[in-house]
Amino acid sequence: MLLEARDGEETEVFKAAAVSVQVQVEPVGRWFEAFVRRRNRNASTSFQELEEEEVSSEESEDEEFQVEEYAMLRTLDPKDWKNQDHYSVLGLPHLRYKATQKQIKAAHKAIVLKHHPDKRKAAGEQIVEGDNDYFTCITKAIEVLSDPVKRRAFDSVDPTFDNAVPSKGEGKENFFEAFTPVFDRNARWSSKKHVPKLGTMESSFEEVDNFYSFWYNFDSWREFSYLDEEEKEKAECRDERRWIEKQNRASRAQRKKEEMNRIRTLVDTAYSCDPRIKKFKEEEKARKESEKKAKAEAKKREQDEKERARQAELDAARLVKEKEEEEAKQAAQQAKKEKEIQKKAIKKERQKLRTTCKNWNYFADNEADSVKMMEEVEKLCDRLELTSLQSLNEILASGSKEDSKTAVEKQVQEVNAQLQRERDAEIQARQAARSAEQASGGGGGGGKGWNEEDLQLLIKAVNLFPAGTNARWEVIANYMNLHSTSGMKRTAKDVINKAKNLQRLDPLQKDEINRKAFEKFKKEHSTVAPSIDNAVPSERFDASGDSNAAPWTTEEQKLLEQALKTYPVSTPERWEKIAAAVPGRNKKDCMKRYKELVEMVKAKKAAQEQVAAKSKK
Repeated sequence: MLLEARDGEETEVFKAAAVSVQVQVEPVGRWFEAFVRRRNRNASTSFQELEEEEVSSEESEDEEFQVEEYAMLRTLDPKDWKNQDHYSVLGLPHLRYKATQKQIKAAHKAIVLKHHPDKRKAAGEQIVEGDNDYFTCITKAIEVLSDPVKRRAFDSVDPTFDNAVPSKGEGKENFFEAFTPVFDRNARWSSKKHVPKLGTMESSFEEVDNFYSFWYNFDSWREFSYLDEEEKEKAECRDERRWIEKQNRASRAQRKKEEMNRIRTLVDTAYSCDPRIKKFKEEEKARKESEKKAKAEAKKREQDEKERARQAELDAARLVKEKEEEEAKQAAQQAKKEKEIQKKAIKKERQKLRTTCKNWNYFADNEADSVKMMEEVEKLCDRLELTSLQSLNEILASGSKEDSKTAVEKQVQEVNAQLQRERDAEIQARQAARSAEQASGGGGGGGKGWNEEDLQLLIKAVNLFPAGTNARWEVIANYMNLHSTSGMKRTAKDVINKAKNLQRLDPLQKDEINRKAFEKFKKEHSTVAPSIDNAVPSERFDASGDSNAAPWTTEEQKLLEQALKTYPVSTPERWEKIAAAVPGRNKKDCMKRYKELVEMVKAKKAAQEQVAAKSKK
C-alpha cells in the first residue's frame, strides 16, 4: 500500500511494480533445530538457556562430587548381595536416587581402582578365590545401578526410605510440620512431574482441592520386582518358569496393593486433620446457610406478593360479583315489576272481555248457546296474550253487537284451530314413539318374538348371573334355551340387545313386567293339583301350618342362609330350628325355598359347564 504524499509534495509513477512470486524455502540449521525443540516442548528461549545451564551444572557436579568409602564393604557377604545397599557400596549414600549415570560410573571406577583383586594382590593382600570375594558385591552394585530397569526396582525398595505415616494425633497438633516432609518424601514415586505442594494455611481453596485431587488419584511407578523370592532364570523347565512368574506376579500385586493402601491412608489422615478443610467447610456451611436464608426470604417475599395479588384479584372478583348480583337483582325486580304490571293488565283485559261479552249476553239468544259461548270466552282468556286481548276489547268497545260477535267468533276459530294443530302434533308424536318402541322391541331379539315368559326368564337369568361371571351372556343364553317353553333358541347377541332394550324402558313398564311376573309366580305356587289335595304329607314336608306364598325378602334370604350354616345336616330337628330362626316362615316355606335354591344352583352350573365345553371345542 503506497503512502499518501505530504503537503507540498507530489506523487509520481515511474514504472509498474513486478508481480509477486511465491518461493518455497526449507528451514535448516542448528538455530531452526533449537526453535523446533522449544516449540515441541512449549518452552521459551530463556527456559532452554536455563536447561543448558542445569546440564552444565550437573556436569560440573559430576566432576566435583566425592566418593564416600563404605566402612562395612570388606565384611559384605557376596552370597547375600541382594540385601546390600548398592549406593553405599559404590560410595554414593549421600546422593542415592539423585545420582546420575556419570556419577555412578565415576564412583565405580574409583572403587574398582582401589578394591580390584589384582590391585590388592599386588599390595600383598590375600584374595579369596572365585565369587566369594567382596569385590563381587561391587560388581553386583554397578550391574544393578547401571541398568535403568534394575535401578528403578532397587529404588522402589530403598532400605533408607521411611514408609511411616503420621498419626491423627500428630497431625492435629502440628499439621504442616508433620505432613509436609512426608508428602515431599513420597512425591518421588509419582509418575507425573510437578507434584503439587501441601501449601500453607493461607493457600486458596483451588490449591488445596488440586493437591488432594492429585493425591487421591496418585499414579505411582513404585514396583516390587526386586523382592522376588525366586528367579525364573534358575528354572529347569518352562513349567517351573511359569510357576515362578505366577508366584512373583502375585507377590508384586500384593505389595503394590499394600503400597496404594499406605498412600490412601496418608491422604485420608491428612484430609481429616487439615485445618484448611475444616475452615473451608465452615465457610461453605455459612455460605449455604446465607443462601438458604436469602432464598427463604425471597420465597417469602414472592409468596407475600402472590398473596397480595391473589387477595387483590379476590377483592376485584368480589366487587364484580357483587355488582353483577346487584344488577341481576335489579333486573329481576324490574322483570318482576313488569310481570306484575303485565299480569294486572292481562287480568284487567280478561275481566273487560268477560264483562263486555256478559253485557251482550254472550251474543246468544238462548241459554245453551250462551253457556257454549261462555266456555269459548274463557278459552280466549286463557289462550290470548295481552296485545290480542287489547285489540279484541277495542273492537268490542267501538263496534256494534254484530261486529263484536263476528270479531269474537273469528278469534274463537283461530284459537280452536291452534288447539287442534297442537293435539294433532301430540298424537303424531305418541304414534311415532309407540312405533319406535314396537320396532325396538321386535328387533331386539334378532327377529324372534319375546313373550312375557321369556322376558321374566331373562330378568331372572340376569339377576342369577351377575356382572363378573365368566362368559356371562353366553351362560344367560344357554340358561334361557334350557328353561324356555317357547322353543326359541336365543344367542348371546339376542340376549344383550333385549337386556339393553329393557334398561331403556319406562320405570312404569318395568314395574308392570315385574308385577306380572309376581302374579304368575303367586298363581303357580298357590294352585294345587286336585290329585294331591288329599295326599298324605311325607316325612320331609309337614302338612301342619299354612304356607306363606309371599316372595322372600333379602333379609329373610340372609337369615335362611345363616341358619343353614348354623344347623348342619346332622342336627336333630334341623328344619324346625331353621324355621324358628326365620321370623314369618314355617318349616314348609324354608324347605321349599331351599329346594328352589338348589335347583337354581344346578341350573347355573349346567349353563356354565355348557359354555365351557363350547369354548374348549
